[in-house]
Amino acid sequence: MIAAQTPFKVSLAATAASVVLVLVVFELIRSRRLRERYALLWLLTGIVLVVLSAWRGGLNTIAGWLGVRGYPPAVLFAVGLLFVILVLLHYSTVISRLSDQNVVLAQRLALLEERLTRRDE
Repeated sequence: MIAAQTPFKVSLAATAASVVLVLVVFELIRSRRLRERYALLWLLTGIVLVVLSAWRGGLNTIAGWLGVRGYPPAVLFAVGLLFVILVLLHYSTVISRLSDQNVVLAQRLALLEERLTRRDE
């Protein structure tokens, strides 16, 4: 069975959306609203999606490798979802580390306040 081809309009729309994602990430970096360290995964996501969207033959080939026969652009959604999951996992580790650091900081502050109270008495 031969895999279906990616419709040109879908490829065009996906490419445009991927380029917009990359441009938004660059703008967020430029305006210092997103740090470069966190932007790397978003940039990688956008670039991979641009390549897969624009390279219809490659997308069709990869879809065939993965067994997606009916609608090759579904691979784009799967890749996008995978990267979103990776970003969420990365942010979860960052939040966990910050939460641990907040606990340590609160404990140190409490100890310092206790020392000041004892010293003033």
